[in-house]
Amino acid sequence: MKKKLSELEPGEKGVVIWISGNSTIRRRIMDMGITRGVKIHVIRRAPLGDPVEFEIRDYNLSLRKRDAENVYVEVEGAL
Repeated sequence: MKKKLSELEPGEKGVVIWISGNSTIRRRIMDMGITRGVKIHVIRRAPLGDPVEFEIRDYNLSLRKRDAENVYVEVEGAL
């Protein structure tokens, strides 16, 4: 099932399939290590829902919801 990264719940994981947005936003997201084909796991959300912490490439990354809305993933399931 395809979802935006911002729609995943803690414990879910997936594989990045597409990054949308203008070239500046895409470049910034890709510079953080989020590229097509990379596996990503949702660790937790902040108490008010923003930012969200992800595990990607053996490190933890926090992203604002508005940035995570530009990343589309193929959901693999929950741990």
